[in-house]
Amino acid sequence: MRYATILSLALAVWCVAWACPAFALTEEEINNIELYQRLAPGVVNITSTVTERDLFMKAVPAEGEGSGAIIDPRGYILTNKHVIGSGKIEVTMADGHRYRARLMGSDPGSDLAVVKIDAPEERLTVIPMGDSAHLRVGQKVLSIGEPFGLGKSLTVGVISSVGRTMRAANGFLVENVIQTDASINPGNSGGPLIDSSGKMIGITTAIFSPTGASVGIGFAIPVNLARKVSAQLIQKGYYTYSYLGATLMSLFPDVAQALKLPVRNGALVIEIAPGGPAERAGLKSGNRKERIGNDVVISGGDVIVSVNGVRVDGADAVLREIHRLHPGDRVRLGIVRSDGISKIVSVTLGERPRDTKTEQP
Repeated sequence: MRYATILSLALAVWCVAWACPAFALTEEEINNIELYQRLAPGVVNITSTVTERDLFMKAVPAEGEGSGAIIDPRGYILTNKHVIGSGKIEVTMADGHRYRARLMGSDPGSDLAVVKIDAPEERLTVIPMGDSAHLRVGQKVLSIGEPFGLGKSLTVGVISSVGRTMRAANGFLVENVIQTDASINPGNSGGPLIDSSGKMIGITTAIFSPTGASVGIGFAIPVNLARKVSAQLIQKGYYTYSYLGATLMSLFPDVAQALKLPVRNGALVIEIAPGGPAERAGLKSGNRKERIGNDVVISGGDVIVSVNGVRVDGADAVLREIHRLHPGDRVRLGIVRSDGISKIVSVTLGERPRDTKTEQP
C-alpha cells in the first residue's frame, strides 16, 4: 500500500511537470484565451482632461480615465460619455502607441460617445458588433478593459439579467440594459462586453456597489442601441430623439383619488412647450397647484392613459413608447381630460431640442 501511494504521488508530480492531459486547459479556458488574444488589441485606454474647481474656486485640470472599443477601421472608437471630458482626449493602443483623439459626438441619454484617431489601418483591430436582442440569462460574457489604470485585463462572467432599465445622468431612461456578474471596476467604463463567439454585445457603463468597487453587479448598454447611436454620432455629432414637447408626472392612485380623477394611473401633463408638438395637437397642461400631504401637484391638465393603444401606467411608460418612435411619426394618445371626458389625440412627433437638459418626451 505504501509503494502504491508513493507511485501515485510520483505520477501526479510527473503529470504537473510534463503537462499530463488531466491538467490540460479546458475548452472554456481555451475559448477565453483565444478571444482575449484576438480582441484585446481592439480595446484602448482613454484619458481625458477636465477642468475642476479647488476649494478656492480656482480652475485646476483633472484627468479622467476609461476604456473604449475600436468599431471601424477608419479609427472610430466607441466609449461612454462620462469617460470623455471637455478638454484633451488621448488614446493609448494595446501596443503602446498614443494618439490625440477628437470627439465626434456624444449622447447623454445613452451615456455613449464616439472619438476618432488618425492611426494606420493595419494597427487597428476592429471589435465586431453582435446582436443584443435575444440574449439569455446564463450566457457567458467577457469584459476587457483597464480597471484602475492597471493595464489591460480580462474578467469573465455570465449575463445575470436582461431588460433592465437604467436612468442616465441627465434623467433619460436607457432600456434593455444588460446586467452581468463579470467584474467591472473604475476604468472598465466604455470597454466592450463580449459573447463567447467574439462579438460585442454591450458597452460596460456602470456598477451597483456600496463600496465603489465591483460586487458582481455590473451593467452594459446593449449593442443594438450603441449601433444606432454611434452611427448618428459619426454622421452628425448627436443622436436624434423623438419629441412630444410635454413635461409629465406619473399619476398614482392616491393622487388620482385626491384630485377626484376618473382614472387611477397614467401620466399627468403638467407643462407644455410653447409651439411644440403637444401644443399643436391641442393637449392641455395643468393650470393650478394643489397640496396633497407634503407634496404639491399641478393639476387640471390632461392625463395620458395610452400610447398607440398600449396602456401606460406612468410617465416612464409614456417615455418608453415615445422613444421607440421617430421624429415625424404620428402617435395616438389616449387621454382623459380634467372634466372626465376621454378622447384620442393624434400628435406628430418632433425632434427633441439638443439643449434639453432633462427628459421630456
